[in-house]
Amino acid sequence: MQEAGDRLLPENQTRYTDLFPHLKFDQGFYESWGVSNIRQSNDGSYVDLTLDKNSGSGFTSQDKYYHGFFSAAIKLPSSYSAGIVVALYMSNADAYPHNHDEIDFEFLGHVKRKEWVLQTNIYGNGSVGEGKEERFHLWFDPSQQFHQYSILWNDHHIVFFVDNIAIREVNHSQGIGGAYAAKPMSVCSTIWDGSKWATNGGRDGVNYKYAPFVASFTGLELVGCVWNQSQSAAACSGRGDGSGIDPINGGDFVRLSDQQRTGMEWARKKYMSYSYCQDPNRFTVMPPECKYQREVGFLEDGADDSWMNDITMMPPLPKHGSSKKGH
Repeated sequence: MQEAGDRLLPENQTRYTDLFPHLKFDQGFYESWGVSNIRQSNDGSYVDLTLDKNSGSGFTSQDKYYHGFFSAAIKLPSSYSAGIVVALYMSNADAYPHNHDEIDFEFLGHVKRKEWVLQTNIYGNGSVGEGKEERFHLWFDPSQQFHQYSILWNDHHIVFFVDNIAIREVNHSQGIGGAYAAKPMSVCSTIWDGSKWATNGGRDGVNYKYAPFVASFTGLELVGCVWNQSQSAAACSGRGDGSGIDPINGGDFVRLSDQQRTGMEWARKKYMSYSYCQDPNRFTVMPPECKYQREVGFLEDGADDSWMNDITMMPPLPKHGSSKKGH
C-alpha cells in the first residue's frame, strides 16, 4: 500500500491516464451552455465552469464516440456546496431523446465541503426509471487539488476510475441486458443547481450567498472510436496510425488486472456508501445483473465478495432528472 496522508492506497495500479495525450480545450470540446460562466486559460490547458444565481454552465465533446477512455482532472468548489451538482458524463440524449444511453460521474455537494459525495450511474436504451446508482465517499478532499476521474467503456465492461483506482465495474453480461450503453455518446461536463434532490434528499439547497461556485477541469483525455454520423460508422482514431483498430476494445482493456481488482475491492469496501444492488426499499427482487454478479462472483477466481453485504445503507434515493444535467 502507498501512503496518502493518513490513507493507505493500493499499489501497482495501472495508470491509464499516462497512456494517452492531454488535449487543449478547443482540440476536443466546445462551450455548450452558460457560456458567460465558462473561463478558459490562455493556453487552453484548463477550463473553469461556474454556477451563480443566473446560470450553471457546461461543455461537450466535438465528436461522439463509440467506446473509449475518457478522463478529466477536476477540482470541485471549495465553499459551502449543498445542492450543487458537478458532472462528468457521457450521453446521447440529443440524438436519442426517448431511448438514450448514459454513463455518469456526479459529484453531489454537501453542507461541509469535505463531504462531497461521488455518485456513479449508467442508463441504457432509455432506462432512466431504473437508475443503477452507486455512491462513494472519497479518501481525499476533492476541493483542495485536482484529482483524475476516468471512464473506460468498451464491448466488455464499463469501469469508473478515481486517480486510476477502479471503483466500479459494470460487466457486459447477460444480466445487464439492454441497460448496457450501446450507442455513440458525447462526453460532457456541467455544473448546475440540483437543490431539489442532490443533498440530503433536497433538504439542503444551493445557498447563493456563497456564489460563485467554480469547478475546474484540466488533463482532458478523449481516446476511442469517433462516430461519423453521415456514414453511420465509427472511425477508430486513438492510435493515430490509420490502422482503424479500436484502441480500447482489446488487449489490456478487456479485463481488469489482479492489482486493479484488489484496488477496486479496497475502494468499495472502505468508501462505497450505497449500491442499488443492496437497496430493498427500491427493489423487492434483486435486479438481474446484481443476481448475476452474485452467481458468478463479483471478483474473479472465486474471491470473497461477502463484504458487499456490509454496505452502509443510505435512505432511498429520490427520483430526479439527472439525465438533463441542469439544462
